[in-house]
Amino acid sequence: MTAETERRGADWLDGAGLRPTRQRVALAELLVGDGQHRHITAESLHDAVKESGDSVSLATIYNTLKAFCEVGLIREVMVDGTKSYFDTRVDDHPHFFWEETSELTDAPKEELQISGLPKAPDGTEISKVDVVIRLRRT
Repeated sequence: MTAETERRGADWLDGAGLRPTRQRVALAELLVGDGQHRHITAESLHDAVKESGDSVSLATIYNTLKAFCEVGLIREVMVDGTKSYFDTRVDDHPHFFWEETSELTDAPKEELQISGLPKAPDGTEISKVDVVIRLRRT
């Protein structure tokens, strides 16, 4: 990793008030070091860590991704209730899920129109709405 990717990763953690442990810094560099947004799974991030020559256990990656979610650095996007993707773009936006490749990508936010939502049951409120549009090639 370069000094620039290290700085981006450290600044990202610092902005959320997270202590920059070796594992957090290594993951932050892979997630935001190049300044690009990405959708990853814990397993794909684990593979990227191994490729970079670092060593972080899969359990630590899961725990760290959950911690990043809790402080708002990333968002968890569930697909089918069985697979979690983590998105470094945290604004509200829809996603495409490509069934053949199991890839998650951003969908055009400006083209989505939701005209209404059902009333939340008494004593509850809607905290967010996730839109995942499943695609398959024709």
